[in-house]
Amino acid sequence: MMLTVIICTCGSRHPRKDQSSKQRVSEMPGILEGKVAVVTGVSHAGQVGQAVARDLAAKGAALTICARTQANVEARAAELKQGGARVLPVAASLTEEPQVARLIDATLAAYSRIDILVNLAGGLKLYKPAVEFSLEDWNRELNNNLLSAFLVSRAAFPHMAKAGSGSIVNFARAGLPQANMVAYNCAKAGVEALTRTFALEGRDAGIRVNAVAPGLVDTESNIAAMKPKDMKRWAKRDDIAEAVVFLASPASEGITGQVIAVTGWGI
Repeated sequence: MMLTVIICTCGSRHPRKDQSSKQRVSEMPGILEGKVAVVTGVSHAGQVGQAVARDLAAKGAALTICARTQANVEARAAELKQGGARVLPVAASLTEEPQVARLIDATLAAYSRIDILVNLAGGLKLYKPAVEFSLEDWNRELNNNLLSAFLVSRAAFPHMAKAGSGSIVNFARAGLPQANMVAYNCAKAGVEALTRTFALEGRDAGIRVNAVAPGLVDTESNIAAMKPKDMKRWAKRDDIAEAVVFLASPASEGITGQVIAVTGWGI
């Protein structure tokens, strides 16, 4: 079941801070200073991954960004470095265990730690009736959206557990399943289950695991494909990025195992 925001402290070993002393995340530019974030799916300009990586860096995090295509991830890294970010670009296919291991190993070699993981890789690639999905179609869509999140979470989890803290942010989807998206629908339902499972298994190690569930977002690809006349009700990329920063930061201490819908005015 999708929740908008639920604060849950059950089972946490860590005391909550006085809420009156907390500021809005947007008012705390160094809230992630000293933290290391791995962000997958940072590929094309004008997409959510670019906005998320930019905001995490702006709040002080050092980054490893990952995408399948070398030229794309290097281009995004160059943009971030121009803004003063410390960033390591890694090209990898995250449905393959050896390449996931290489991503984690490269991050540890560069920074010696992993504090934040944002599983953004994936997306809707196939749109057609369920009966027209081949087994190859089904596997590809599930692997890109669910298997990748599992493999990277599994690889990063022990390092967070050893440190005694960490935050994993997955990407689900807002709303009910829609027609012509059977594999994507099932993959994102799986991401919610993955989020809850890792949250339960991570709570005694101080690892928080949550998911952001975007509605229709003003990405360049969505705008090009849909050619909307009015985007007033669309969620903004920056709104999604702010939600990720919040869940990655100490400002969300006590929130774990939750799916946070970010739908703009689409409700």
